[in-house]
Amino acid sequence: MKDKLEGFVKDNKKQFEVNGPSDKLWAKIETELDKREKPKKSFKPYQWMSIAAMLVISVGVYFTYNYRQANNIDVADINPVFGQQEVKFVNQIEQKKDSLDFYAAANPDLHKRFTEDLKNLDEEYERLKAQLPQSPNQLFTVKAMVKNREMQLQVLKQQLMIINQVNQYKKEESSI
Repeated sequence: MKDKLEGFVKDNKKQFEVNGPSDKLWAKIETELDKREKPKKSFKPYQWMSIAAMLVISVGVYFTYNYRQANNIDVADINPVFGQQEVKFVNQIEQKKDSLDFYAAANPDLHKRFTEDLKNLDEEYERLKAQLPQSPNQLFTVKAMVKNREMQLQVLKQQLMIINQVNQYKKEESSI
């Protein structure tokens, strides 16, 4: 079939170039083109819903990110000196808590009472930290936060001193 078509085209090549398509053929092509309607580009409901969902998710992510940034204020952002003090206190508190946990096995009742005191102070610190972004006087709140950490450290020192005294008393009592 391909050979026949090629042969026909070669044989009638000059006639195609001279005459071109007939007017009758052009008229027929025009009527066929007019009959065809251009396809409408319409959005179906699921496409609109997917666009709306993408928009809602994007806005949600944007506002969540900005909300977290606004509410994520550190002590050092307000006052670098207080920030350094807080870091120092937190490091010392962690060391003292580790020491206190070491003595917990020997004095479980005493350890339980001590951890309750620290838990109350820590809850107060978290309350102050939550208030910090909305506080009208952030410096005052930061001072209270640092003071809270200092109190935690003092309580831990006292607790360790009490445990040492209890252990010393137990040693003396057992040696008698």
